[in-house]
Amino acid sequence: MALALAIALIPKGELHLMLCNRHTPARDLLYRYYTRVAEWLPYVICLSILLFGKAGNAALATSCVAFSELTTQILKRIVCAPRPLTWFANNMPDVQLPLVEGVRMNHWLSFPSGHTTSFFALFFALSIVSTKSLTAKRAESTNTQQRYILLAVAMFLQISLVLLAALGGYSRIYLSQHFASDVLGGMTVGILISTLCYTIFCRYEGQKWYNYRFLKKK
Repeated sequence: MALALAIALIPKGELHLMLCNRHTPARDLLYRYYTRVAEWLPYVICLSILLFGKAGNAALATSCVAFSELTTQILKRIVCAPRPLTWFANNMPDVQLPLVEGVRMNHWLSFPSGHTTSFFALFFALSIVSTKSLTAKRAESTNTQQRYILLAVAMFLQISLVLLAALGGYSRIYLSQHFASDVLGGMTVGILISTLCYTIFCRYEGQKWYNYRFLKKK
């Protein structure tokens, strides 16, 4: 909500400079590598759930990431918006963006942010899977203290996952790969498509294939 309000009230270039200008060597290192988590972690997580969790949960996580990314790639090519490097060169040529050494800069297909989409789709799916597991354990527990602990853990996980996704989105602005509006677009796509996937998959939670485990507990 705050990001949407800032986008509506502050000019595009001004807002970008406000958000990306606080560079330090430590932050450069952090965001340079953290942003790349969206390029490989979704596939590692989906494979891990497939091997160690329920087949339905793996299918849900995979669908959230795959369909969100597909939607984003289609939108990118329809909009074909310039990235910050190109936009500033054309609209504010006197401004020198603070760039991070070693990061390959892109010039087009800015809206929406694909990395942000992946971050939010992945962590949304993880939030659903982990919360369902903790809720099931909480329902089975007869110990009041344990029930409160499980509730606290579930809330902590949800907040942590949201913050990790938001950090991934911000990394795209910090690196001047995207504008704030691109990040908001990626976040929206990731959440909406993942919500749609969940509404479809939750109907099959009681079925045998959904609860099948490739590596069964002994």
